[in-house]
Amino acid sequence: MRHISIYVFLFVFCGLFIGTSQVQAQSEVKFPKGWEKWSKPSTPLTGIGALPGCDADVSKLPAIYRETVSTYCGVKAGGPGKVEILVKPKALKTFRSRNGKFTDGANMVLHLIDLKVLFVSGHKKGKPVYGVFLEDGKDIAAKEGPLALSTCTTCHTGYKSFCVNGQCGRSTK
Repeated sequence: MRHISIYVFLFVFCGLFIGTSQVQAQSEVKFPKGWEKWSKPSTPLTGIGALPGCDADVSKLPAIYRETVSTYCGVKAGGPGKVEILVKPKALKTFRSRNGKFTDGANMVLHLIDLKVLFVSGHKKGKPVYGVFLEDGKDIAAKEGPLALSTCTTCHTGYKSFCVNGQCGRSTK
């Protein structure tokens, strides 16, 4: 009987491990060590300081804002709360110019402050790549849903008038 319970435990444990590994994905960009010391440019979003709550009427906002609110409400019911944008100091000139010519590596972070989550935009061979991490560096990118890299790509490439080579939004200074 004891051998059966050990096999049941191993079967359940392996099932949980395999199931969990199928939900996770690996970020395409490395965790940006020292991100908390990066530049904090002024943007319309940082001027507000938070994304609208999930109950906010965003129907009159441009499509990218509606999709952004919908996506981040999928991360946390009620909405993600306070946010900040951080840019690697060496990428700040490119960020402000909006020319899309970023160097390889992590360049920008959307920090969901209340959730302690970093949405990282970076570049590899001139093309945008994405990552989702906790503040401590744990990779939490998923295969599906609001934490999926495909969700980042869809939004960042679906609004060409608003997004340039992985950078979405507008810098005000």
